Amino acid sequence: MSGTERSEEAMSETGRAAELPRVNFRPFLFAAVGVLGGVFLYLRVAFGGFVPSDALFFALFLVLVLCRPRRGALAALLIVAVAAGAGAGLAHAEARRFLSGAAEGEYAVTGTVQSVAVLHGRSSVTLVSLTLDGEPVAGKMEAELPTEAVRPADILSFTAHVARSPLPVNGDASARADYAADVRYAAAADEFAVRGRSGDPFLRLNAALFNALYGNMPPDEAGVAYALLTGNAKGMDASFLEESRTGGIAHAFAVSGLHIGILYGAAAFLFRPLRRYAALPALALAAGYCALCAFTVSSVRALIMCAVLAAHRFAGRKYDFLSSVSFAAFVTLCAAPAQLLTAGFRLSYGAVAGLALFSGSFSRGLKKLRLPAFAADYLAASAAVQIFTFPIMAEAFGYVSVWGTLLNFFVIPALPVLFLPLIVCAALALMFPAAAGAFLLVPGGMIAALLYVFSAADFSAVLAGFSLGAGAAVWFAAMLLLSCRVRLRAAVRGAAAGVLCIAFAACMVWENAVFAGCRIVVYEHGGGACALVRSREHAVLVIDDEITLSACEDFLMRHYGGTLSAVAVAGEDTVRAVNVAAFLPAEEVRVRTWTETGLCDTPVLGGTRFSAGGLFFRYEGDALVLSAEGTLVKFDFSEERAFGADLYVQTGDGGLKYLLKNGIIREIRGI
Repeated sequence: MSGTERSEEAMSETGRAAELPRVNFRPFLFAAVGVLGGVFLYLRVAFGGFVPSDALFFALFLVLVLCRPRRGALAALLIVAVAAGAGAGLAHAEARRFLSGAAEGEYAVTGTVQSVAVLHGRSSVTLVSLTLDGEPVAGKMEAELPTEAVRPADILSFTAHVARSPLPVNGDASARADYAADVRYAAAADEFAVRGRSGDPFLRLNAALFNALYGNMPPDEAGVAYALLTGNAKGMDASFLEESRTGGIAHAFAVSGLHIGILYGAAAFLFRPLRRYAALPALALAAGYCALCAFTVSSVRALIMCAVLAAHRFAGRKYDFLSSVSFAAFVTLCAAPAQLLTAGFRLSYGAVAGLALFSGSFSRGLKKLRLPAFAADYLAASAAVQIFTFPIMAEAFGYVSVWGTLLNFFVIPALPVLFLPLIVCAALALMFPAAAGAFLLVPGGMIAALLYVFSAADFSAVLAGFSLGAGAAVWFAAMLLLSCRVRLRAAVRGAAAGVLCIAFAACMVWENAVFAGCRIVVYEHGGGACALVRSREHAVLVIDDEITLSACEDFLMRHYGGTLSAVAVAGEDTVRAVNVAAFLPAEEVRVRTWTETGLCDTPVLGGTRFSAGGLFFRYEGDALVLSAEGTLVKFDFSEERAFGADLYVQTGDGGLKYLLKNGIIREIRGI
């Protein structure tokens, strides 16, 4: 073949490649993007907080689909449009259902315990199959009970004042969690009665598992084992849970897609003599396990993907990972649109989306460096997950773990070694109660070693004190354009990467330097409240005299992973509050009148004024006033009227109150 012929053939190949669509025609991908866009934009508009950058990813995706349109482009556009409309409609219908039901008031309540968390002599339970004054109502209820003896499957009855959960407007994180979980009611009872046991076999199994673990293992080991098996981490040791979160491996203690994948793979291997039918018992076992764990969103995602994989293998068809992820997302969002608000949904689907978009190209690049195939694939998968979920982690937890990538490198391969023996030993313990202690000895020892490692090591290093703002939308737009799943010429891809890097840097500077305002997150738990005040370099936690140590620790786990500049005490009972503050990770405890405590080495300092960087505080009686960015913020956790400040934060009438007059403090939200 002459040089001219080779040149003509190369040009022909280039021309044919140029005719290909930017994005391959995958119906479920377009349907998933459409329903995701419809649900996301509806929730942002309906509940407040919509900004134009929210639509950037979806607009860019549509441009890529329509660019150089072929026969499938208009069909893809139609699928996206119909799915977006359906998603918005389903989200609207779900919001209306959430508001339906009984009004707030005094009721005789009957419900079945779905999950329970025990702490300090009390239980926090989630009730399903509710009746109020004998009338069945939809939704769930969170109830506080004065006992540790409640178990899943118990049917309870009590009389209490029942409050309604509000819609998650203006970024209310607590309301968002209730809305996503369909928790429509809340109550606290001083007295209750157990009327019987539910016939639900999975709730009964959950209760039996709880009793077997806590009856035959030390409390700390039992809490970890129960979290590994059911996803309920509320009973775990607080310090260990904090270390696992700041270490970036908390997903190991929530039943995630990884757990379902391990279980399905092990079952399929066990039933391999059934050949093409081996997937059926494996899927049945995985589905039963999802039911045991109350169908967490990540477990359902993995179950759907395993079912799609099994169907393709049974039919002898090629399995497309991206289409499988898309189908799972489409089904999940159609069934429960509010799940988009949860960190579990975003992290689970973000992780597998990262794998689908980048792991292949990363792996090929690493293999060119002559890395062994297994090492290249594993490193590529880890990098793909981390790069895609970075903004999700920053938004969900307020920080990004420095240790996350390294720890996950070891934890993910080690998880089957712990998880599978724990399942087997727990099953044997349930079948032979007399020998339960012996069966649980081995997994208990493994968990004890894990607890020792985390108690001896410090994984608290995190990237915190920054906000992505519109940078998150730019980041995901970059993920789309730089993915190998989108066909772009090298020059166009390089130019897009440069523009997006500049845009991301500009967003970060704008958000954190030009308008790097003070941020305040407020929290109420029981009768107590606290507020986290953050600037770029400092963080001060303001607490009242009713908040508990466990509530503060749980709040900080979700919103701040570092050491506080100070804990400031407000309220009348300063002795009690100081003894709570002394156990929190802070450089100092501040109180108006010095109070002695021998419980901790943290210095307790008195005085009417103190500062942390650009945050200036002064005490006014039992209240605390913050001066920042030309704005006065008054924290008075009493029921007095708001006077003398631009922003007033208080508790009263069952909720936190805010009054903002002027000023440029950038964020104020309650959880």
